[in-house]
Amino acid sequence: MGSIFTKIINGTVPSFKIYEDEHCYAFLDIRPIHGGHTLVVPKLEVDHFTEVPEPYYSAVFQAAQKIGKAIREATGAPRVGGAVVGFEVPHFHYHLVPLWSPSDLNFSHAKAASPAELKKMQEAILTVLNRT
Repeated sequence: MGSIFTKIINGTVPSFKIYEDEHCYAFLDIRPIHGGHTLVVPKLEVDHFTEVPEPYYSAVFQAAQKIGKAIREATGAPRVGGAVVGFEVPHFHYHLVPLWSPSDLNFSHAKAASPAELKKMQEAILTVLNRT
């Protein structure tokens, strides 16, 4: 059946895609802590990050570095934090969150974003990514 993230990767569930390559897929979180909050997932469905094989593992973090730079520029955030939590969906995912202070990396601050807000942020991040 596959996780919700596998369905997103396969295109059966819509997403606001930020990046895709052979081994990973990145999309905006629909319940962001801050606008630009992005999830980077391997295309191989593995629950725990400690069990993700190469080259999927490295691909996630290489993509996260590129995407993190674009998020920082698109949002004006001084930092982009990363977190691996994994309780919500049994498919390893790396959260990239724009941060203005260390306390911003708090998932209790997440709230639903409208499709218009997500589309606007997607366009801003893609504009930066497409320049590089």
